[in-house]
Amino acid sequence: MSIVSDEDGGAARRVRLWVEFIGLFAVIPLVIAAAFPPDVMFPLLFGFTALGVVLLHLTPGFDWRSLALGAGRIDWQLIAGFGAITAAVGSAVIWLTAPEAAFALIRVNPLLMLMIALLYPVLSALPQELVFRPLFFRRYGGLLPRGDWTPLVLNAALFSLAHLMYWNWIVAAMTFSGGLVFAWAYERRGSFAEAVVLHSLSGVILFALGLGVYFYSGNYFYSGNVVRPF
Repeated sequence: MSIVSDEDGGAARRVRLWVEFIGLFAVIPLVIAAAFPPDVMFPLLFGFTALGVVLLHLTPGFDWRSLALGAGRIDWQLIAGFGAITAAVGSAVIWLTAPEAAFALIRVNPLLMLMIALLYPVLSALPQELVFRPLFFRRYGGLLPRGDWTPLVLNAALFSLAHLMYWNWIVAAMTFSGGLVFAWAYERRGSFAEAVVLHSLSGVILFALGLGVYFYSGNYFYSGNVVRPF
């Protein structure tokens, strides 16, 4: 009787996790992108992140102290190399697609660029990494397909989907590529801190290059240049 109950309980928990997983990483991003006006996207993203953090805290066996594991093994040569590649690719993209926006923040509003450099790691990169790395792999790891790279590719694809609200193929490509590297740093190298540093560095570099033109207009982040295709 207890064995049957345990099996039933395990099956029910698996179904609940699937509902959470699909709702959090697929349904919510699609609804935000398709149904809400651009000027409320930022508050909705905060709510999405807060929900993810709560679920992470409730994950059985998760310990917040585990996020510090690997912090002392950050490969700074890897960080520098990734930063150089990001700068090179980002420069090519901005000159090919929006040369008038190249280094726009540095030229026009250096104070805003400084604020982004200081706050982006804490207010954007860190919360996103909590949801898309520890929550994704620790809470829903048992649901993920097997394979060396398959879970990482799925993670990167859903990370890119979470940015669908910008309706821009450049944003989709950048977030998928970056997400793949961040997932690799966290899941394969075992360093949440390294994933956060990589995410923070790439974000600041892209904004400095002028690629923030695809994320903001004027002083309003995440909304100004959002144009739905319908």
